[in-house]
Amino acid sequence: MDSTFTIQQATLADAPIIVAHRRRMFEDMGFDDTAILDAQEREFTGWLRERLENGRYRGWLAVNAAGEVVAGAGLWLLDWPPGPMGLAPFRGYILNVYTEPAYRKRGLARRLVQATIDWCHVQGIYAISLHASDEGRSVYESLGFAPTNEMRLMQPSGVTPAPSPSG
Repeated sequence: MDSTFTIQQATLADAPIIVAHRRRMFEDMGFDDTAILDAQEREFTGWLRERLENGRYRGWLAVNAAGEVVAGAGLWLLDWPPGPMGLAPFRGYILNVYTEPAYRKRGLARRLVQATIDWCHVQGIYAISLHASDEGRSVYESLGFAPTNEMRLMQPSGVTPAPSPSG
């Protein structure tokens, strides 16, 4: 782990870098439909800004000595009813974990995800989930994440951009 990087919380001013990282994350996973990525970027920008403003999205960024953001991770606080796995009104969902290619294999993703886990613990949020890429799976497993019994149904229109509220 390289100590020349600092971890800081994301602010609304960091939204453009979070949006760019999210797009590059999907591109790195093989999504190459520019129209879908462009639509996702437009829709995600509004979604992210709203949640950064209301505190339902928290982000952590790794910054190098030159002040450049080189990696990031996000946490979406999902409304969740109290149950046997916890009484907190939220569950944490980690997303947007991305490291610039030149900075990979330095432990930055691990540090960012650990910062997210630590923040959840302080907040009393003990149920945290994520979806792992093949490249990230070993990092998450080493931090204690395990497969669950979650099931998913993807409707055929799942990748179609949602209409705007005005139209």
